[in-house]
Amino acid sequence: MPGRPVAATGEDEVRMVAGADGGRMIAQRPSPPDPTEAGSAADFVESLVRLRRWAGEPSLSRLRTLGGQTVASDGATVDALPKSTTSHVLRQADRLPRWDFVRAFVTACLHFCDHPAELIPGELERWRAARTALAGPAVRTPEPLEPEPPAPASARPVTGPDHAAELLARRVVREEDRARKGLLGGYSLAPISFGLYDAAGEVEHDLPAIGRFFGGLRPQRLLVVGESGAGKTVLAIELVLQLLEPVLAAGGQPDHGQLVPVRLNAARWTLGRPFEAWLAEQLAHDFGLADKDARRLVRDRRVLPVVDGLDELDPEPSVGPPRRAIGLLAELNRYSDLSGRRPGAVVVTCRADRHAELHDAGAGLDNAALIQLHNVTIEQIGTYLAARWPDAHPCGPHRDFIQAALSGPAGKAVHAALATPWRLLLTVTAVESGADPVELLRADPGDDPGEGAAHIARRLLEAYVPAATDLTPRAAHGTPYEADQVRSWLVQLAAHLRRQAARGAEADRPPPGLTAIDIVPHLLWPIGGRRRVRVLHCLCCVVLAVIAMLAFWTGSAVDGAGGGFGPEQLLTLAIMAGWVAIATGLSLSPWPAAAGGRTDVPRRRRVIGGLLGGLAGVPVGVLGGLTGLVLTGGRVFGPAFAVTAGGTGGLVLGAVIGLTAAGRRGAERMTVSEAVRAEPFVLLGFGLCGALTGLRPLRLAQADPLPLAVGVAGAFALAFALGVVFKIATGGWSRDAELAHPREALHRNPTIGLAFGLTGGVAAFLVFVMSQDIVESLVCALIGGVTFGLAFGAIAWARTMIGLVVAATRGLLPLRLWTFLDWACEARLLRVSGATYQFRHRELQHFLTPSEDAGGR
Repeated sequence: MPGRPVAATGEDEVRMVAGADGGRMIAQRPSPPDPTEAGSAADFVESLVRLRRWAGEPSLSRLRTLGGQTVASDGATVDALPKSTTSHVLRQADRLPRWDFVRAFVTACLHFCDHPAELIPGELERWRAARTALAGPAVRTPEPLEPEPPAPASARPVTGPDHAAELLARRVVREEDRARKGLLGGYSLAPISFGLYDAAGEVEHDLPAIGRFFGGLRPQRLLVVGESGAGKTVLAIELVLQLLEPVLAAGGQPDHGQLVPVRLNAARWTLGRPFEAWLAEQLAHDFGLADKDARRLVRDRRVLPVVDGLDELDPEPSVGPPRRAIGLLAELNRYSDLSGRRPGAVVVTCRADRHAELHDAGAGLDNAALIQLHNVTIEQIGTYLAARWPDAHPCGPHRDFIQAALSGPAGKAVHAALATPWRLLLTVTAVESGADPVELLRADPGDDPGEGAAHIARRLLEAYVPAATDLTPRAAHGTPYEADQVRSWLVQLAAHLRRQAARGAEADRPPPGLTAIDIVPHLLWPIGGRRRVRVLHCLCCVVLAVIAMLAFWTGSAVDGAGGGFGPEQLLTLAIMAGWVAIATGLSLSPWPAAAGGRTDVPRRRRVIGGLLGGLAGVPVGVLGGLTGLVLTGGRVFGPAFAVTAGGTGGLVLGAVIGLTAAGRRGAERMTVSEAVRAEPFVLLGFGLCGALTGLRPLRLAQADPLPLAVGVAGAFALAFALGVVFKIATGGWSRDAELAHPREALHRNPTIGLAFGLTGGVAAFLVFVMSQDIVESLVCALIGGVTFGLAFGAIAWARTMIGLVVAATRGLLPLRLWTFLDWACEARLLRVSGATYQFRHRELQHFLTPSEDAGGR
């Protein structure tokens, strides 16, 4: 190979043979070093050094040229193999190099020695597999089914750190850790095992091996099937956490091409919704990614969807083929990898009986490995009980009885009843609360084992709510809960979920959380009675809106100037009527949404944001005051008032916006068009209030029609723009936000509404003092601002509070519902899943759902 040195260590390294023409010599190179022999990070780095030596010792400058370029986090284009970085990596022996570096380095070495291009993908796969084996269980990219020609070195981009993927991985770990503890009540796992069925028969695996098992699948498509309570959700959570362990060990940054697993509730998918669009929507809604980042991660196949609960899509009992589950499977079968020629990576969990229905209907997850969760064996039950109740434990004698019942005359029925981790949890919870296992596990040996197991299961479910109530006494806010009370309230929540699922199925695009499993605080108001609550909310909103308009009428002294009822009064009444009509229409919304960000912003940043906003608002307010001075011709107020009032108003408005927007550092910024499309009627109402505020000083100045029209239109546009700014500033996540509590959006709703109202009240006060004294102006502005904010900016909160008060009055829910929901999670009757509450297990929800719904809702 002219001009390129070849390292030779013996006759096996380089062999020169004479050609047929007797003069040409051909160098036959050995195979590249094998990285799979590396047993540690140091060995792997040494393999990279040997690869460079094998390739002919290319210089660091030459490697930099062959390695191509990458895009850094700040958007700058930099070398993928800088000389300093390459030198440092080849000297360190205590840490695995990142895959991006390994891929660029190996490719550059192979190109340097003119390694056959068609063999490079295979070599890269060897290095990737070796590195993954050393890193531990990780999500691997699908193995190529056919070699693809590599791009030229200069045209091969090696992307830099993906901050959206890093943010997603961090938030997924937090959410799944919280979900795992909520399900288990700690760290101990009940025994869960599964079998893979293939041509060679069943291969047994256990839960700790699920990450390694999935990493070895080609293609990476997995269908998890098990009985109710067998541990499908626990397995899905454990899979996600195991796959993300190497990411956390590497500092939280996934390798380029590495998938970030995300567990999704299948029940939230709607029939006919494209899977990729829905997946991106879930990433944005549940994990706070910017829409463009969510769409990009889905498009680039950086996300591993773990779709949990395929069986929860369709109602039970089945009245025909499960249409929604079949529809979702069809979408998943169309979901491909990045090339579009191979199936995309996905995991789906499904209950065994629903899977059988889907199989009979000819529906399934194509190209997927099928694993079946096993029932817990008698030996596993004994091991679990011995670990939970050691010999010195007060429940030790009960452990011995349970083991005896499992091997007794009715042992088949007892084992069938306790054969899942969920039923095992029901049993130990009941026994630890003082229940007699003799009564719980009673079964007639002469009965059918299936019927006996069903009777035992019902007794366990009956005992669970009293047991959980007894084991988790209420530690605050007064008297402990009674078991009958708790059961009654849970029954209402279960019945609400059934009605909610029916309404969600009827809607083309149901609001987030309108599913059969999600208890969303601002969607609980129908429990008080759907029609009753909507009527009361509408009446309250009309009263608040009228009070707000009366306060403005009184404060601006509309009827005090001429003593008659002229054009000004008629125009003012028309605008007021239009605003009240908009507020009334918003109160009749079927499902008012509670939004407004999920941030835990430090106080220092809030203060800085408020100061910066106020400083920016002062010149804008002064400019507005001077504009009003010009339009009124100086006949109502002078330059000093214009500057002082305008600066004060701008200061307050800017400070409020700055305080709110401070929580959005690094977050997605909603565009103006998106804000207008989101709430057009709310923004129209803002504009009308602005027109009202601008109309009065113009009429006091007896402005001509043209200046009057310009001034009113300008005030309308300014208020409309402020509404858009509020919408942009108060929505969404911040980059450093913690996971949302289910009630956070609802709690922020009245705060944001009052901020809307009081900032408008400041502008109204500046108008009122032109006609009234300061005290009267302040009172009218305060009353009008508060009622305006509650009627117009806190619709979801008002609807929810009215609904809960009505439900508590009727004895359907506790008055302190939020306290009860938090306690129920502590008692492991409910659990927090993302921004919603859910029942601890679907079987408990079904058991508590009444057979017939109450009418009149």
